[in-house]
Amino acid sequence: MTDRIVVVGAALFDGPRLLAARRSAPAALAGRWELPGGKVEHGEAPDAALVRELREELGVEAQVLARATGEWPLKPPYVLQVWTARLLPGSPAPEPLQDHDELRWLGPDEIWDVDWLDQDVEAVREVTGG
Repeated sequence: MTDRIVVVGAALFDGPRLLAARRSAPAALAGRWELPGGKVEHGEAPDAALVRELREELGVEAQVLARATGEWPLKPPYVLQVWTARLLPGSPAPEPLQDHDELRWLGPDEIWDVDWLDQDVEAVREVTGG
């Protein structure tokens, strides 16, 4: 039996605004929006993986705050865990470096204006109370 693989997603907040990232690859996901993040490497703590992934994908330095309640199934053997995070003072502004072609800060009234990936919908509801 294959062990599950954890994918961490960042609910990266700037005040009330949440950062959404539009996928550019793979083709099946292109054009849809997600919380940025990526796979936890063997032996890596999920919160450390999230800091690394945000640095690699967006070029930012972030502080992980708390894990959202629950986890969401992806294509087996992957599961999504989401953590709230914030940019560290002095961090550069996020920019799409890998797998994304656009980033958007969404205010509370704009959260559902983007086409979230199916698995991210419940996670976004959890972290925004919506």
